[in-house]
Amino acid sequence: FTGSAFGSAAIWQYESLKSRVQTYFEEARADWLDKLRPQKRGDFRKQVNSWWNNLTEGQRTVTGIIAANVFVFCLWRLPGMRRVMFTYFTSDPSSKALCSPMLLSTFSHFSLFHMAANMYVLWSFSSSIVSLLGCEQFIAVYLSAGVISTFVSYVAKMATGRFEPSLGA
Repeated sequence: FTGSAFGSAAIWQYESLKSRVQTYFEEARADWLDKLRPQKRGDFRKQVNSWWNNLTEGQRTVTGIIAANVFVFCLWRLPGMRRVMFTYFTSDPSSKALCSPMLLSTFSHFSLFHMAANMYVLWSFSSSIVSLLGCEQFIAVYLSAGVISTFVSYVAKMATGRFEPSLGA
């Protein structure tokens, strides 16, 4: 999984760079068209755009991860989703589904405090680590760390004989 994650991140990084270069040259040619386009309306939209544009690349990257974690947290609150959540969003070495929970449990939190603390820490170091690695490599590190830590949890559970499900990486 880790090799695939970093290989995909390298391809994604290359394609992003290629796209930025192409966009730069297209914008240089189309500068005069901006004067002809009407301005977008909507105060709320301007505020959201202003907020988004003031975020660092790392904060923008982590915003998607936080949104995924909040979405999964909300799914835990739906009684009809409990069975699916226990099957795919908890790590348990005795479960029939072993591989997908290794990744999906990375986004799973049952306690609001636990999720808030994890997301705060992620937000706090996101700018520096993304500026160091790039957003594509950061996502590969994040996902790989989740899968590897779940694997270590599987090994520890097998060694101790405790087969209860757990959340998170």
